[in-house]
Amino acid sequence: MSNTSRSALALDRRDLLKVGLLGTAALALPWQGVLSAKSVSRISSGRIPRPYTVPFASPPVLAPVRRDATTDYYRIEQTAFTGQILPGVNTPLWGYNGSVPGPTIKAQRGRRTVVRQVNKLPAVHPTLRYTPWTSTHLHGMPSEPQYDGYAGDNSLPGQWKDYVYPNACEARTLWYHDHGVHHTAENVYMGLAGLYLVSDAVESALPLPRGPYDVPLVLSDVAFAENGSLLWEDNSHSGVYGDVNLVNGRPWPTLRVARRRYRFRILNASIARGYRLRLSNGQPFQVIATDGGLMAAPQTVTQITVGMAERYEIVVDFATVAAGQRVQLVNLGVANAPDYDHSGKVVQFEVTGDAFDPSNNTVPATLAPPHPAMALTAAMATTTRRMRLERSNGLWTINGKTWDDVEDGDYEPVFANPAPGDVEIWEVENSSGGWFHPLHIHLVDFQVLSRNGRPPRPEERGPKDVVYVGENETVRLLMRFSSPDGPHGRYMVHCHNLSHEDHDMMTQFQVGEHDADCDPINAAPPRSGPETPL
Repeated sequence: MSNTSRSALALDRRDLLKVGLLGTAALALPWQGVLSAKSVSRISSGRIPRPYTVPFASPPVLAPVRRDATTDYYRIEQTAFTGQILPGVNTPLWGYNGSVPGPTIKAQRGRRTVVRQVNKLPAVHPTLRYTPWTSTHLHGMPSEPQYDGYAGDNSLPGQWKDYVYPNACEARTLWYHDHGVHHTAENVYMGLAGLYLVSDAVESALPLPRGPYDVPLVLSDVAFAENGSLLWEDNSHSGVYGDVNLVNGRPWPTLRVARRRYRFRILNASIARGYRLRLSNGQPFQVIATDGGLMAAPQTVTQITVGMAERYEIVVDFATVAAGQRVQLVNLGVANAPDYDHSGKVVQFEVTGDAFDPSNNTVPATLAPPHPAMALTAAMATTTRRMRLERSNGLWTINGKTWDDVEDGDYEPVFANPAPGDVEIWEVENSSGGWFHPLHIHLVDFQVLSRNGRPPRPEERGPKDVVYVGENETVRLLMRFSSPDGPHGRYMVHCHNLSHEDHDMMTQFQVGEHDADCDPINAAPPRSGPETPL
């Protein structure tokens, strides 16, 4: 991208006053504590379904367009379409292959995938009037920089790009979503997000629930304008909060379950809402995997806190629940996220007496060998770095700097420059007062060493790539960077409250040397014109 184009993007972000699709005024933030309000949607309440009256559905699974000896090839179009989130209500959406969430891609460790992303979005957003450039990030994949969805590597409407993924990581739940600079929040809110699941021999050998008993739960929240369109209000760039909770794109659905164990892959795909999840009957459940894959051993808990972009895999045993009973996964809420009438409701499980396959219905005491990130010790670290998250002059900053400073420095300024194989501790302090920040570090899996000097929460005792940094909290993270033959170059670090990321809480680090072969903008730029065969 030329310097002129970069300046235009920065000018757009600086000068555009983001308002609601109906011109709503910003709310005063921060909130102190969990606040309650009736609703935020402007559509008639009679057009919003009562919770637990809509049937559950999982996203479709995408088939490759072709396979060869080493690689599966996929093609995805980013398109505008009209869908129905609320039954009988037409809502303009943007989706991968016309689906919200997008189709799920299933990959095998050690076998590459190539995913062609074709930007067929309109020339301008219909109401916010920005150009919907996109950059697809496969969140949780140790990709090379030019395929990582770098915030300056943008495909304009009419362009396309082939993303190459090595799938060299352990089995895990990943997701792909837009990362277009300064408009990530709007693009994801419109629907540009989908699951990507990597399996491996270790996971496949376990007797965990699978098939129809391995179920995705993609959580998000939205609000609706009077005409059924999505209501956009990011509250002076502090966050978008809806009053309608969605699971896999459906409002408060009900899933019929048999009296056995289920594996649920939970992804918080909300723009700004954190969740504190528990079962309505208080029943304990087991956490078996985190962002980076399987834990060494399951953790039994009664609730988990899930920040934006975090993934937790849990196993719930419905064998103790009588047929005909209903159990809900409920949201207890987190500080500084507004609660509306039904923000505490997520999804309902209706237990049936139906016959079921009794195989793969066990959670072993040992799940997997320790993940490499969890085998690290603090004594291995050669460097400790400190990162401060705060708001300054209306912008969200990291150590007083913003992504604008990276752009102004021709993408050269870096927070850190570890050598391949280096082990470091990053100490992250939230100094912003009334907000929490889910911090995402690209490329690496890390271990949460401590939270305010105490051990991490039970659900955090597995490999992570996002950490929930609560109000006035300090977390310490331990990570090893790429091996000498692994990816090198520049990668982003940012808050996954996407309004914070867009304005402008993002920086970057560099592993080893930066050269033309790994330049995130120029090594594999998007292409225009007719597509070549995949």
